[in-house]
Amino acid sequence: MTGAPTAPPRRARPPRDALAENARDRSRRRRDAASALTLLAPSLVILGVMVGYPAVLMVVQSFTDYSIRNKIQGTLPGVVGFENYIAVFTQSDFPAVLGRSLGLMIVMTVLIVGLGSLVAVLMTRLSRGWRVLVSIGLLLAWAMPPLAATTVWGWIFDTQYGLVNWALNTVTGSTEFTNHSWLLNPWSFFLVLTIIVVWQGVPFAAFTLYAALGQVPGEVLEAASLDGATGLQRFRLVVFPYLRNVFTVVVVLQVIWNLRIFTQVYTLQQRGGLVSETNVLGTYIFRQGVGEFGVTSAIGVLMVILLLALSWGYVRTTLKEEEL
Repeated sequence: MTGAPTAPPRRARPPRDALAENARDRSRRRRDAASALTLLAPSLVILGVMVGYPAVLMVVQSFTDYSIRNKIQGTLPGVVGFENYIAVFTQSDFPAVLGRSLGLMIVMTVLIVGLGSLVAVLMTRLSRGWRVLVSIGLLLAWAMPPLAATTVWGWIFDTQYGLVNWALNTVTGSTEFTNHSWLLNPWSFFLVLTIIVVWQGVPFAAFTLYAALGQVPGEVLEAASLDGATGLQRFRLVVFPYLRNVFTVVVVLQVIWNLRIFTQVYTLQQRGGLVSETNVLGTYIFRQGVGEFGVTSAIGVLMVILLLALSWGYVRTTLKEEEL
């Protein structure tokens, strides 16, 4: 005799209190999301108007022959596809300017981060009075507007009245540097430019890294010292791992800032630099074909792509850390 088929076991229903609590949690999360979106809405609108619209317009114009003629006559530009991008690389000085800008960016970033690290470590060794004095000096250099700083350094390297020429003549006991132009030669032009940019960039790196150094546990450094680690080994094996993320931020920001320099280069060019041999991306876009908006937009798009490519590593690392 066969028994009656057994019914499948019923799933245990969650208690009503748990269902109600889950519903309340979902409702609270929706309210929080709505509140956050409401608070962010003004900023999103401003970003869309001030950043999104110009960016989209620049991309669209880069595929057209839009020029001052269309603006004056009120006519629509023609679509030229990738002709502007091809012309930028084959019929202009853009490749030379791009290589020059990348080389300057690398040199300036290495100097700023390296000197900033040394100053930050030095500030941890100084007494309170000396640390305050160094901080004031860094703040004065950092707070000076780029135009004012470039004007001051331009007078220091001036051909006739420059302090540098006078000092070199005094040290060498000759008149070899009388009326010597530092801005006429492209190499000495970039030397002066590097001094100005590095002088103003070191304070940011120094202050940021000095604040980060305070997060390194003192007992870890003491243990490494007792184990016989030298100062360089302690910095490389103990300090740097704690500051890796801060170093990454500083490097990425310096790469972006040093690739977008304009004021310092333009001001020095006005004081005697050869424009054709000292242009960087910023000044090149500024001077590129007056009224040739299509070609200029193509250069702008290429510059944005370059900046995104250089900073993508940092963005990807940040997103991975947020997911953990």
